[in-house]
Amino acid sequence: MKNHMMMSVCAGALSLAAAATPALAQQSASAPQQTEEATQVGEVVVTATRRATRLQDVPLSITAFSQQELTKKGIVGYEGLARETPGVVLNKPTANFNNFTARGIATNGYNANLQSSVAIYIDELPISTIGNTTVIDPTLFDVERVEFLRGPQGTLFGSGSLAGALRILTKAPELDGYSAGVLVDYGMTGADSFRQRYNAMVNVPLIEDELALRVVAFHRDEEGYTDNLGTGETNSNTLINSGIRGSMLWKPSERFSLRGTLSYEESEPKDSSLVDPSLGRNKRVSDRPDIFSGVLTTGNVTAEYQFNGAKLTSSSTLSQFDQKFYLDLAGTFGGAIAFALDADAYQRTFVQEMRLASDAGGKFDWVVGGFYLKRRLDVDYFYRSSPEFLAARGITGLPDEYYQRMYTHIDSHELAAFGELTYRFNDKFWLTGGMRYGEVSAQGFTEAGGYNSNYLVNALYGISGPLTITPIEEATGLKAEGSKPSFKISVTWKPHTDLTTYATVSTGFRTPIVNAYGGRPSLVNPDDLIIPDGAESDDLTNFEIGLKGRFFDGLVYANLAAYYIDWSNIQVQANRVSDSVQFATNIGKAESKGLEFEVRTFPLEGLSLGLTGSIGSSKVTELSPEEAAISGAVLGAQLSSPKFQGAFNVDYRFALPNEMEGNVSMVVQHVGSYPGLFPNVPGQPGVVQSTYGHTDEYQNVNASFAVAKNDLTVGFYVENLFDDHSVTYVHPEAFLASRFGTMRPRTFGVRVGYEF
Repeated sequence: MKNHMMMSVCAGALSLAAAATPALAQQSASAPQQTEEATQVGEVVVTATRRATRLQDVPLSITAFSQQELTKKGIVGYEGLARETPGVVLNKPTANFNNFTARGIATNGYNANLQSSVAIYIDELPISTIGNTTVIDPTLFDVERVEFLRGPQGTLFGSGSLAGALRILTKAPELDGYSAGVLVDYGMTGADSFRQRYNAMVNVPLIEDELALRVVAFHRDEEGYTDNLGTGETNSNTLINSGIRGSMLWKPSERFSLRGTLSYEESEPKDSSLVDPSLGRNKRVSDRPDIFSGVLTTGNVTAEYQFNGAKLTSSSTLSQFDQKFYLDLAGTFGGAIAFALDADAYQRTFVQEMRLASDAGGKFDWVVGGFYLKRRLDVDYFYRSSPEFLAARGITGLPDEYYQRMYTHIDSHELAAFGELTYRFNDKFWLTGGMRYGEVSAQGFTEAGGYNSNYLVNALYGISGPLTITPIEEATGLKAEGSKPSFKISVTWKPHTDLTTYATVSTGFRTPIVNAYGGRPSLVNPDDLIIPDGAESDDLTNFEIGLKGRFFDGLVYANLAAYYIDWSNIQVQANRVSDSVQFATNIGKAESKGLEFEVRTFPLEGLSLGLTGSIGSSKVTELSPEEAAISGAVLGAQLSSPKFQGAFNVDYRFALPNEMEGNVSMVVQHVGSYPGLFPNVPGQPGVVQSTYGHTDEYQNVNASFAVAKNDLTVGFYVENLFDDHSVTYVHPEAFLASRFGTMRPRTFGVRVGYEF
């Protein structure tokens, strides 16, 4: 290990030049129409409106991160982004299992069977699907920018952006010169968990000012910190993550460019991070490792042509996402029988978007475009017992340990047209309107070749002997279809060059859902409720006012947004009690209202202070007795979002001898408590769920010290300084014996970076 560290220090590497800059996103060097004003400290250029625009001029609540800021804060994935973004929490039971909540729009932290309410994009590819599927943890290295857009973004980003959109934008090749960099991170979690992160980038012009290649590679080997008492494995939740991305840019003229990107990322956690606090600190139990792994392969071709007055963009993306979803379900019956699921999924997606955007600066700014998505998701469900349990109970007749095998696939399509128009009455006042009309469809199929058995009944009632094997016949499910417009209208007033105010109304919805087991009774208890056919689209309207300003000659920057959200016909996830079958349905109404703020000040040379946060309330406001019974909701129930969260950071840079610069920074993050689900048992009105619970109110403190000279930076850091062990996630369902997510224990580390 020492040899590794010495080699890394010598080879060096980091784009932690942020050690010598304030922790604010910098404008992209490739963004068009850069002005002296737009490159001032604190001024950020984003592409949330599908054109490069100053963040201060966009009538949206947006938080943007540059690669410098990500590196400096040690943010390598979703968790760090959520803690630094007002109004956003990440429900993360374990690696590759991520579900964002923005502005309180979530009924539980799992979103089983439901389309996620926050869309996640890597460049032009939407990677978020439904809440109870794996969403790979991408490694955030060599990205141009990360943008988190809060509020419905349906006009430009589709039905999956009910409450917001997260955009991860990778860097394009640079045509004008060679560059390379490495970033190495070594950390120690607790007493015996070693963390290694290696990142490298090289940019090579192949034809000067015309053709260039950029290659990025990364590898993470992070030993776990959780002990699995069921498998006997210490530090069982080790994470191995590796990937490579190659991008080539051809620009034969000032008007035309063609960029091709191919990326591969494999994320393989060895076990879940969910724990059972009753067993002791960082202890869990399962019969085998619970695994949520993913391999994402993506190819994209983006062509751009600059006409006189407008730019045409065509983006074509093809991706393959292979997933493993293996977990012990024995908690469903209190561990009385062996009961687990091994599911393998294979998702193939094609996305085509074409848009034409006017050049900025005229009386009218506009963008029009079309979007097409075709996706096939194959899922093989293998429900298993165990050889030991079968032998002990004398249960026979199975070909192996699997008592049910079912092969399924879902075909889904989305076709949409969208447009947005801004009319500028003058330099101080403009009006923006946008609309998207889309048609979506999804249909499930059960394939031949599977089988079922009466294992659950025989195992629960102690019946030995051979099981009855029943072939599963090929079947075509109902087709869920929907077509609905989303719209946005906003008024922007800029009374001063350094102050922008806006008022926005926007809408969002999620696609309708067909339940796989619609109409089927329970085999365990025929008197239990019948699974409904599915859930209709929900409806959401967001009312927002905001202010973005620069005050006292640039010493203070402030972004404020207040919102009120009306959410009706809410899609919710419910469980049938007797057999834990999940299904989707609709219930009445909820409202969410709150205030988000981002403030940064520079009181002294080299010193910056920042405060971000949100104060809000989200709760159920309308509910019929029938809806309450089937969902477990109650009037006034708090949705799965904290009432307050915030972060305060201090950053100070200073000169050192021998032309070196130093940097000290600290961030204190606070997240309030919130429930993991509705309080009552679906199907049993008034009976409180045994799994009902709240996350802890918690604080997280990170600190770092870095020294930079020329292109070399060495930084030392500590994460979770006070070793807080708070519960940050509560799984809503009883089938898991270990249901609680906690903070990663205190971690000390060193980052070394070099750019050349």
